[in-house]
Amino acid sequence: MKIEQIYTGCLAQGAYYIESNGEVAIIDPLREVQPYLDKATAAGAKIKYIFETHFHADFVSGHVTLAEKTGAPIVFGPNANPSFKAHVAKDGEVFKLGDITITLLHTPGHTMESSCYLLKDKNGNDYALFSGDTLFLGDVGRPDLAQKAAHMTQEQLAGLLFDSLRNKVMTLADDVIVYPAHGAGSACGKNLSKETVGTIGEQKATNYALRANMTKEEFVKEVTDGLLPPPAYFPMNVKLNKEGYENVETIISEAKAFDAKTFELVANETDALILDVRHQDDFEKGHIPKSIFIGIDGGFAPWVGALILDYKQPILLVTPEGREEETITRLARVGYDNTIGYLEGSFEAWKNAGLEYDTLTSVSAEVLEDKINKNAKVFDVRKPGEYQSEHIVDVPSTPLDFINDHIAEFPKEEEFYLHCAGGYRSVIAASILKARGYHNVINVLGGFSAIKNTGIKTTNYVCPSTLK
Repeated sequence: MKIEQIYTGCLAQGAYYIESNGEVAIIDPLREVQPYLDKATAAGAKIKYIFETHFHADFVSGHVTLAEKTGAPIVFGPNANPSFKAHVAKDGEVFKLGDITITLLHTPGHTMESSCYLLKDKNGNDYALFSGDTLFLGDVGRPDLAQKAAHMTQEQLAGLLFDSLRNKVMTLADDVIVYPAHGAGSACGKNLSKETVGTIGEQKATNYALRANMTKEEFVKEVTDGLLPPPAYFPMNVKLNKEGYENVETIISEAKAFDAKTFELVANETDALILDVRHQDDFEKGHIPKSIFIGIDGGFAPWVGALILDYKQPILLVTPEGREEETITRLARVGYDNTIGYLEGSFEAWKNAGLEYDTLTSVSAEVLEDKINKNAKVFDVRKPGEYQSEHIVDVPSTPLDFINDHIAEFPKEEEFYLHCAGGYRSVIAASILKARGYHNVINVLGGFSAIKNTGIKTTNYVCPSTLK
């Protein structure tokens, strides 16, 4: 028996490759499915099942494409009603895979079709639980994402989740391995661990939502407390996962390489969004006017989903050379399929063509200290929890996630400064503001990490785990 977790850091997502005696099951695959096919081929094995823990909101799964390429059935739990051919399993249904079995445990609460998959070894012993978004390490799935579709309140869904955890998950032996769908960084929970593999016993001992003496009322209150609004792209991804989508290989093949002048012409004719995914330092030194920065080496896909509100928006890319296909693929992972093309030769080609470009002014934290002493306006674009934990005194919270709600707060004429934790998110925010005509924005290099090493007055630190 072989179990491999295929973890994608950008999405904080774990897909799983399970192989036994020449047969393979894939759980929650990403949209680009070739790696799973290659693994099975290399092992001389056949993909027999494609298991989905639920209709994912934070990424587009590869289930439809993988089924088309292999003929393997897509398996969902009860209450699923996909538009494509799939096997909607019953609670407790058993699937044989080589010498082992996989049992579907229906665990509604995160969504109504949410299910876990219990792997039993060749001796019939419980070995591992693939817990989807029902149970994370350190947390449980948020119960507010499916409330409209389920016609239930988040409190009612949380109550179902409580029952699912107590009756289906916490009854398992302490040594059963837990393989969750997500780790820290995912918006599918509030307090996810950086670890991506654990055990039932560890979670019973450390997960706030699995306290043995916890009442359902306490669980509902704690699980629903402090939930931030879900990213805007989540409903669209659920729709694609439920109704189907185009093969990502087709999307890649349709994107065109444009020379600089053609790129400019296409941008003007199509009203496409120019998305620059190079490193923030390169963007600061020079970028196409009105382009938006979201660096490919940061939390790329979730920030695209949170900030580009129209998933059908035509997109033109400026990427590091050689990373064009990767960028198109990673956009497609979260449902952004309308990439028209990319700038051949990257930004250097634009400069070499003599076309107009813009820059972003950045200053050190030490310069900011001097400016603050002269009453400069500063804005903190970190997440609310980071801000509540510690921030510059008298500086407002204007989170990047919700920057569109704060546009009116930024001054039109005088200079103002943006900072995040390290510099990635503040450049994203600055690019959005510059695209809207705020050319008086200045980025703080090194963010709050650098600010703390100056004499700038900050609030007393509060541990994030104690914040509500």
